[in-house]
Amino acid sequence: MSLTNTAEPYPLCLERRLGATVSDDGAQFALWAPTASQVTLRLFAHGTDGEPGSRALGEYRMHPETDGSWTIDVPGATHGVYYDYLIEFEDGSVTRSADPWARAAGANGRRSMVVDLSRTDPDGWDADKRPGTPIDSDVIWETHIGDFSNDPSSGVPAEHRGKYLAFTDSGTTLDGEGAFPTCVEYLKRLGITVVQLLPFYDYGSVDETRSGGYNWGYDPVNYNVPEGSYATDPYDGEVRIRECKAMIQALHAAGIKVVMDVVYNHMYTTDNWFERVVPGYFCRRTDDGAFANGSGCGCDMATEHEMFRRFMVESVTYWASEYHLDGFRFDLMGLIDVETMRAIRASLDALPGGRSILMYGEPWAAGESAPLPGTILADKRALLLLESRIGHFCDTTRDAIKGHVFYRDQPGYVNGAAQQNRQAVLDAVNAHRTARVSEGNAGQIIQYVSAHDDLTLWDKLSISMRGNGTDHLASNAMYDDVLDGAAAAKEVLNANLLAAGIIGVSAGLPFMLAGEEFARTKHGNDNSFESGSRINELDWHRASDMRGLVRFYADLIALRTGDKAWFDAERIVVPTESSMIAFLVGKHAVLINPDVRERTMPLTVMNQAVARCDAGRFGDAAPIWRCTLDSTSDRYAVAASDTQSETKNVRQAGAGACALDDAGFHLAARSLSIWTREVHDGQTI
Repeated sequence: MSLTNTAEPYPLCLERRLGATVSDDGAQFALWAPTASQVTLRLFAHGTDGEPGSRALGEYRMHPETDGSWTIDVPGATHGVYYDYLIEFEDGSVTRSADPWARAAGANGRRSMVVDLSRTDPDGWDADKRPGTPIDSDVIWETHIGDFSNDPSSGVPAEHRGKYLAFTDSGTTLDGEGAFPTCVEYLKRLGITVVQLLPFYDYGSVDETRSGGYNWGYDPVNYNVPEGSYATDPYDGEVRIRECKAMIQALHAAGIKVVMDVVYNHMYTTDNWFERVVPGYFCRRTDDGAFANGSGCGCDMATEHEMFRRFMVESVTYWASEYHLDGFRFDLMGLIDVETMRAIRASLDALPGGRSILMYGEPWAAGESAPLPGTILADKRALLLLESRIGHFCDTTRDAIKGHVFYRDQPGYVNGAAQQNRQAVLDAVNAHRTARVSEGNAGQIIQYVSAHDDLTLWDKLSISMRGNGTDHLASNAMYDDVLDGAAAAKEVLNANLLAAGIIGVSAGLPFMLAGEEFARTKHGNDNSFESGSRINELDWHRASDMRGLVRFYADLIALRTGDKAWFDAERIVVPTESSMIAFLVGKHAVLINPDVRERTMPLTVMNQAVARCDAGRFGDAAPIWRCTLDSTSDRYAVAASDTQSETKNVRQAGAGACALDDAGFHLAARSLSIWTREVHDGQTI
């Protein structure tokens, strides 16, 4: 019988440490199983029966406690011993389960492992520190661990491709030829400050014992255990932990924060460890007893129940503390209750340096769930109830810029529907703080136009601008002919530059899918979660070929990190004609022309806006404007040479088709330009 819709039907275990806790001579095991009539602990030499030397080490009947848990101390159950539980119920049924609270496991997570975490630290781990980059300088780049290095041209040794250890390989270049940097070396040149990694807890859709498996990983099995398919040895539960830590350590050494994508809203299957241990408690049920499916995955987790709330808070805090993680992205945050999200924030804040740890998520769900009555879920309707340092992805920005994500051929501001989306983009650049419906402060807004879900930005622009309204095209040529100089592809490239530019100049936290900056294509595949490494891997040759576009992103990042005003200063809108957008932010003016013809912005209008903002602080002298970035610069062309790679060459970055004379700012078709004002002695205001 399901009691999910009853507030708390069982005694709660809120203080006792659950899982396996190592001691000098063995381990203490504790499992919360309040409906069990008996629990038996089983110990094994290995994580699977198929490994050489695999054997059972013993069985132990556990002792019931008043808080609903079962406990036992086992001398000799030391680091590296594997275990599971047999749970017997009053009706005589017996269920086998791994430990939901485990922190280590064997191959495919079928058995848990006793772990002394001090033995899993890579060399130098004690000296590892979170990068001190403030949030107002952060730029987030999202990738999958396998995608990062699966390309044989990545320069990563074959034994590390697709693994945690690929992030530890220094000095990697395209095909190992020393010319174009790849992987972490590439990230350092690009200038991003945060890498968000798709799920790397232990998930169920890939057989860790076989090579070649691929999945995004939104199907958790063991929340507190790293995924074994990314380790060089999936059988030894210690190896995956050490190599995962080494990955984080290497990114930290490069000055890059690491955000973990976490999926507490659902699990791989309804037949999960939680459900096996306490049937009917951890997964939400509808009134007729069916599993709730607001996740689209068939088993919504009951985050509002005290024991799963405890688990989530401890799990996130554990990853932050033990793995030195810098942030967490919550999948389908709209299925998680507000109270739990706030409790997680408070727990992270209590860690040394914990207030700097990022928290943000998706403020939506895939459908209706079945939480307890009175539960407030952390969706868009509850954004203002979340703590001010819990952020969210802004789909309003995304859809206004490039067109609705669910309609492949629907354009947005940059790709054919500028007038219809102009006001929404004006709201977006100011992080929706002056919009009809506020979404919080600037630091809560994740500004983006592409992520792992749905079409890549390049594919969306290509389909909406070149696909003639069809979803499925006869040829993939249009996704790739930009490298051949196709005129139609040049227009798509201009729209890509505009989209990236708008995100770069908007208040909030800028975010991008890995490879967006080199026109990443999946050839129209909008849900590649299990499409294999070939369609998903980062194409490092394409990154080199599209280095002009990469350079544009790098220049935007450099400008943004060089002036804190970009993060949260108010955007002052300057009146314009047609679909153009102009605004002031700090010492800069941003001018955007999405149209297919040149437009002019009168200089007098801009200077009058400046005078109103300055309120006479600088006398009657008109500002002197210098173009610091122009999306039409040859620096950003497909065939731009390596001699243009220095991001500090500001004059080159601002030398394009956009121009200024006494009449005003002449803005090239589909262009974005940034102008910085100076006073007469050459000093920037």
